[in-house]
Amino acid sequence: MAQTEQPVLGLSGGWELRPWSLSDAGALLIADQDQAIRQWNRLSVNSLDEARRRIERMHQRWRAELSAIWAVARPGGEAQGLIGWGDIDLKGGSAEIIYWLLPAVRGEGVAVAATVRVSRWALNELGLHRLRLCHSVANPASCRVADKAGYSLEGTMRSALLHADGWHDEHLHALVQGDI
Repeated sequence: MAQTEQPVLGLSGGWELRPWSLSDAGALLIADQDQAIRQWNRLSVNSLDEARRRIERMHQRWRAELSAIWAVARPGGEAQGLIGWGDIDLKGGSAEIIYWLLPAVRGEGVAVAATVRVSRWALNELGLHRLRLCHSVANPASCRVADKAGYSLEGTMRSALLHADGWHDEHLHALVQGDI
C-alpha cells in the first residue's frame, strides 16, 4: 500500500470513510455493547484504554500492509461504524471485507455505499484482484449488503466461523477485477 497515510474516502449522502482516531475509542465501546455487532463480529473491548490500543493496532496493521480499516462517519463527526479490509495479501491480490454499523445508521444504505467505495478502492487503487465477503448464513442483512454491492454468492462454507453461540456455516461472496 504505497501510500504512507491512509486516505479519506468520500461517500454519497454526506458520509466519509476516514482513519480511526484515538478520540473514536468511545464508539468502539458503544459498538461492543450492541448485540448484533457482538453476534457477528469479533469485537471485544472492555475499556477506553483497550479501545485506544485496538485503534493503534489498526494504524500499525495499515503501516505493515496487513489491513485497511476506516471509521464510517459524517465529516467532522463521531464514528458510526467500521469498514475495511483484513487479511490483505498484496502478492496474492486478495482481501476480506469486514464491517459493522451502529444501530442509529442501519437501514440507510450506508453499509452498501461504503462496501462499494472500499471495493473500488481495493480493486482500482490498491490493485487487488479478488475480494471476499463472508457472513453467517443466519445474518441475512449481510447477505443483502453483499448482493446490493455487486458481490456474487459463490457458495456456503460449512461450520466455517466460531461465533459466541457456536459454529456457523458462512456464505462466501466475491468480487473480482472487472466485476465493477
